[in-house]
Amino acid sequence: MSQLIVKQAYTGKVLKELPMDDAAAVERMLDCAYSLHKSGALPIYQRISILQNLSKLVADEHEDFAQLIANEGGKPIRDARVEVTRAVDGIGIAIAQIRNMEGEQIPMDMTAAGAGRTAFTIMEPIGVVVAVSAFNHPLNLAIHQVIPAIATGCPVIIKPAAATPLCTLRLAQLIIQAGLPEGWMQVAIVNNENAEKLVTDSRTAFFSFIGSAKVGWYLKSKLAPGTRCALEHGGVAPLIFDSCQHEDGFINGAVKASMYHSGQVCVSLQRIYLPKNRAEELAGKIADMASKQVVGDAINEDSDLGPLISAKETDRIETWVNEAVEQGATLLTGGKRINAVSYEPTVLLNPSKDSKVSTHEIFGPVVCVYSYEDINDAVKAANCLEVSFQAAVFSNDISLAMELATKLEASAVMINDYTTFRVDWMPFAGRKHSGYGIGGIGYSMKDMLEHKMLVIKD
Repeated sequence: MSQLIVKQAYTGKVLKELPMDDAAAVERMLDCAYSLHKSGALPIYQRISILQNLSKLVADEHEDFAQLIANEGGKPIRDARVEVTRAVDGIGIAIAQIRNMEGEQIPMDMTAAGAGRTAFTIMEPIGVVVAVSAFNHPLNLAIHQVIPAIATGCPVIIKPAAATPLCTLRLAQLIIQAGLPEGWMQVAIVNNENAEKLVTDSRTAFFSFIGSAKVGWYLKSKLAPGTRCALEHGGVAPLIFDSCQHEDGFINGAVKASMYHSGQVCVSLQRIYLPKNRAEELAGKIADMASKQVVGDAINEDSDLGPLISAKETDRIETWVNEAVEQGATLLTGGKRINAVSYEPTVLLNPSKDSKVSTHEIFGPVVCVYSYEDINDAVKAANCLEVSFQAAVFSNDISLAMELATKLEASAVMINDYTTFRVDWMPFAGRKHSGYGIGGIGYSMKDMLEHKMLVIKD
């Protein structure tokens, strides 16, 4: 039987060896989940009780989960603790949203044809949910994909990222301990071939994906007829700066927004547009602050940045930055790998618009700063790519900020805040190549429910 070896993100020490599920196991998982769906959903009161129990169990293991996130995923321990808090809150959001799972009365006598009838809708679980998750928030992403399914009464099978399966496996154990009957949540440790079988099977009613656009769009093209989906991909997040009352705060925030989790976030700040007469000055301050970030093992309390998820990613980032410098970008700080899985916080000034750092999601600790003469040119540059997720505007002139927000192609525009801002009850989605459908716990729950209308003739 094949084994998945899970390693400590920084040291490479083996954390666990897990048996991988083969095609026969995938068939058993799907058969179990589909049979449970056909047998009828758990009562709502039971789902609420399970989630309430789970919230306490996860909270009780708060530090254990944080240590696990830091070790397997490389997220600095201080940020890992925030992720666990978000995960506990996310369970509470789902509990609250259960109370909003309601149908509506439909008036029938608006014409003579409908007279003498009463109609209303009820909500039913869509069926088997298959989720494919990402490495960068190994607990909270599992919460966002699994908990809405449990809340709506759908059996769920989740494939965690190969690098970070341990949080999901522990969450699954706690969900069973909280009272969810066996089979309603299953974790698939599978290779890509068997993951595709899981996703594209006709018994899969809803496919939830968080990961790269290349993989997400490919899997969507292979879905069985009738399978619904939500895809969350990455972006090349832009920020347009006009003015700011507290520039030191802006500098600190820009570094955090671009370097958080070593830039391995789908809305990580990657492109900053500054007025030409301020660009070098402000970019220099950003670079100075970035250079002070401590890079090390994520489990260390003083680490600001942890490792990248693999040596392959470090190689890619190194290649892209070197290419950008060769094509004319000014390297203000960083630009070197530290070890196999770590890269220096890097700030580039005015890279070519055709460089990969300008056109592709870096997913690393690199931020690009561009100068503009006309702010409308900055908007055009921000909108020029086929990816579009969250964007940001900084200005003391609220009228200008609102004007720019309407012009920016983004699913959300943060005004006097950063592209990384998110709370778990807000809609969260990419436009264009950056995704399909709307994420956020309550919004995912709506996706996992189907309307059924009942019409009663008097």
